Amino acid sequence: MTKRLTLRDIAEAAGVSEMTASRALRNAGDVSDRTRKRVKEAADQLGYVRNKIAGSLASSKVDLVGVVIPSVKSYVFSEVLDGISSVLADTNLRPVFGLTNYDLKTEEDVINEMLSWRPSGLIIAGLEHTDTAARMLHATDTPVIEIMDTDGTAIDACVGISHYQAGYDMADTILQKGYRNIGFIGTKMESDFRATKRLNGFRDRLEQDEISLIDQKLYSSGSSIENGKRYTDALIRQNPNMDCIYCSNDVSAVGALMYCIENKLSVPDDLALVGFNNLNLLDGLPVNLATMDSMRFEIGRRAAQIVIDRNATPPLSPPRVQQLSPKIITGNSL
Repeated sequence: MTKRLTLRDIAEAAGVSEMTASRALRNAGDVSDRTRKRVKEAADQLGYVRNKIAGSLASSKVDLVGVVIPSVKSYVFSEVLDGISSVLADTNLRPVFGLTNYDLKTEEDVINEMLSWRPSGLIIAGLEHTDTAARMLHATDTPVIEIMDTDGTAIDACVGISHYQAGYDMADTILQKGYRNIGFIGTKMESDFRATKRLNGFRDRLEQDEISLIDQKLYSSGSSIENGKRYTDALIRQNPNMDCIYCSNDVSAVGALMYCIENKLSVPDDLALVGFNNLNLLDGLPVNLATMDSMRFEIGRRAAQIVIDRNATPPLSPPRVQQLSPKIITGNSL
């Protein structure tokens, strides 16, 4: 288990007393700017998080499990939270969550705040973090479980799927169906690392057959049916021979389907459509959209179980990396 950093460690690294280090980290007014900067730089370099639990509780952990996710607007993460809650419900542990809006600096601040309360576990969506956040996560003795993704190196434990392989496998399925003029619609690709990994896997599989995407539309605003319709229209107008569109998520794919219905295009005869996530909103559509089940509930459930196991007496040691196998659902849009 990682040795928990103390205020003395920071004071020694900064060359000041523990009292001065404490005042500097609390932004007390009787510390010079130069000293405050030196102390905070030492804290950042070591990955120190100030303990906000007072008195005799300072060496203990609270019965909270921090959950750090990009958004609650997405259907994706609500199912992850359901999975976490379903496992913690019969314990004394309770989840609290913080939002990052797909911004790593915001994530760093949320991680700092959550670790300052000494939670019993910290569940974080994704493997990518700022250097400062990574140092905090490496330094803490709190169990850290990174979820959703296994394409990278976990700090402690991780539960998820290989998004690269998910994209690769979906491209393979599309090619086996005979499609060759393929376009792509993606959202938040500059900050959604998992969607980018899927696209990379997708492209690599196409290139094995000497095929490239004939066009793509990327946008930075949130996923919406309206955006799916808008960018499907742009792709079709610019590429009338397009026979398949791969979307980075199901919401965009639903928008693509609405465009086809409104413009009397037959799916999949005129245009095949593929999404990702297997969201509940697909139920009841006039066409069963092709998608991939990203195992969101199960990921949340397993992550919560790791927290419970690591806090057991004596602690249990479940597999450090748990990679799930997502299922391709071809529906009748492919």
